[in-house]
Amino acid sequence: MNISKKEIDKLNAEVVINLGPSDYEEKVNEAIKKVQRNAALPGFRPGKVPSGLIKKQYGTSILVEELNKLLNDTLHNYINDNKIEILGNPLPKEEQPVDWANQKDFTFTYQIGLAPQFDLKIDGSHSFNYKKVKVDEELVEKYIKDVRRNYGKPVNPEAAGDKDVLFVDIVELDAAGTIVPGGVFKSTSVGIDRLKNEALKTKLVGLKKEDKLVINVNELYETALDKSVSLGIDKEAAENFSANIQLTVKNIARLDDADINQELFDKVYGEGKITSEEEFRNKIREELGMMFNQDSDRDLRKEIEKTLISKLNLQLPDEFLKRWLMAVNEKPLSKEQLEKEYPDYSEAMKWRLIENKIIKENNIAVNADEAKDEAKAFIRSEYARYGQTPQDEDVEKIAKDLLTKEKEAQKIFENLYAKKVLDLIKTNCKLESKEVSYNEFFGISN
Repeated sequence: MNISKKEIDKLNAEVVINLGPSDYEEKVNEAIKKVQRNAALPGFRPGKVPSGLIKKQYGTSILVEELNKLLNDTLHNYINDNKIEILGNPLPKEEQPVDWANQKDFTFTYQIGLAPQFDLKIDGSHSFNYKKVKVDEELVEKYIKDVRRNYGKPVNPEAAGDKDVLFVDIVELDAAGTIVPGGVFKSTSVGIDRLKNEALKTKLVGLKKEDKLVINVNELYETALDKSVSLGIDKEAAENFSANIQLTVKNIARLDDADINQELFDKVYGEGKITSEEEFRNKIREELGMMFNQDSDRDLRKEIEKTLISKLNLQLPDEFLKRWLMAVNEKPLSKEQLEKEYPDYSEAMKWRLIENKIIKENNIAVNADEAKDEAKAFIRSEYARYGQTPQDEDVEKIAKDLLTKEKEAQKIFENLYAKKVLDLIKTNCKLESKEVSYNEFFGISN
């Protein structure tokens, strides 16, 4: 066997592998014997089929399979042993014609894309803008309002307001305004604040129990699917249903904001943990600060990526990578689609190279205990989204299971590496901190 590398340029190279009978014959013969032991052909007892017949019938496919295994192992070992930094995976240079029946010596050529070489020091020579949200009283009040609404008390007011839910009976009317016998009849609910029809909202606000309102069905429902689901009629019938309907109010539901008192403090933070409105507000201010710090870090990470990619101006073996992406993509990828999506892929690849460089040169590592803690934090945050607090033993069990799943574990490790890279940059580089309003940070127009 002979293997060599030929550099085409700084980003592209070819690996040529020459194989002779001594490299593959033993493996091919072993594979033939294995097939022979399990072969069952008419006229022969199992395992007694002559090797010559096996070669005639399966020899070419066995040769191809064994050569592919040998080539893959050889390429992998050569790249690792020589510490060649590649992007993507090696690709056959072109369709290389082979006479499998008669050829004994084989030459295979593979193209490889090389990672660009660059220097990067994480120090004070880099400066980044670090925007932070100013947690003012307006934000605190807005958050408290949301909390009070989320923990509100259900009441049944006398007249409907613009955020109330009406429970109504709906009946179909004919052209004369009379109830259609056997027509549509349905008890349902209408959330006034969810309606897009402003004129209808105005009609509904102020209605009381047993009040009646006649409207066209299309004023209440935007699509045939909406009509079908809410009125309990099939979609085909809903497509053509445009009659007037009568709504009769049977009940009105409203969620009054919770009072700011000990009962609310206990519901939100646990019994006795917060005992005054001042503590309540300070706790909310602290939580908002932590929440917006995560947003600030995400914003900073984007700027770091954009700045370093631009400053380093890395070049990639673009044509090779495009060919590789076409070859490995699970779904068929058109050239037009590839050209459209490639710039984003290229930017992501450049940042991956930069991040890996930072990790390697600064000896950043993630251990199993850190991964486990990260998994636990993720699980608790998922429970918290639904207002639940899991038991410690449940978190332990789920975290252990999560880390046995390759894709999930990879995400957890990648997140930890990304956090450590960001922490290193925040510590060693210049940060121009600037406190801005909530609206300015998130680009919301006043």
